[in-house]
Amino acid sequence: MGHLFLLTNDDGLGAPGLDALEAATDGLGPSCMIAPSGPLSGCSHKVTTDVPVRVRRDERGRTAVEGTPADCVRLALHHLAPATSWVLSGINAGGNLGTDIHHSGTVAAVREAVIHGRPGIALSQYLVRGQPVDWQRTAGWARRALAELLARPIEPGSFWNVNFPHPAPGGPEPEVIDCPLDPSPLPLVYHVEGDVARYAGNYHQRARQPGSDVDVCFRGQIAVSLVRLIPPAERG
Repeated sequence: MGHLFLLTNDDGLGAPGLDALEAATDGLGPSCMIAPSGPLSGCSHKVTTDVPVRVRRDERGRTAVEGTPADCVRLALHHLAPATSWVLSGINAGGNLGTDIHHSGTVAAVREAVIHGRPGIALSQYLVRGQPVDWQRTAGWARRALAELLARPIEPGSFWNVNFPHPAPGGPEPEVIDCPLDPSPLPLVYHVEGDVARYAGNYHQRARQPGSDVDVCFRGQIAVSLVRLIPPAERG
């Protein structure tokens, strides 16, 4: 039986990373695209329950949801695309490494899928400040990573979190490395003026444990981490 891929993200329906994800899945199976109507980076697992959620279809057959990534998955599984077998979220413009998974809307989409019994893969492109992104190259990496991960068995109650490096143009092709999430927090640095505080931590100088996903990605490789929502011993 083939896969039906639900493609979503937290950067919005018009994001280039979503186009790259669609290109990466070409030939792997049928897909449908259901994504937020606008950017919602950092929205975590917010869901909409107290107001109506408007849904519209664009001229390319893509579905825009005036809600969060988790809303997109909920509506897809309940109504818009109930035959979904895998949820793929991304490709996010920016890393979702280590503890980032707790505030990432990209990751929340696949977490919502797992809650409802569907496997998922979150994909993110780490960004080096001032260096342009070659989304076509990223799509090629994503296709390679997806082909490998879709062929692996995956534990119920878990999902894959994938982060692509941002090497200089012309560099060697990265390897896919299985690695744990880095538990180190992001630096707590704020510029405070009166009653206004602005976060000023340097993502690129965050702490990293050797062999963790942060370390692997920052060293120029594709970091793949298995994230478990429910420990195996606690599953019924």
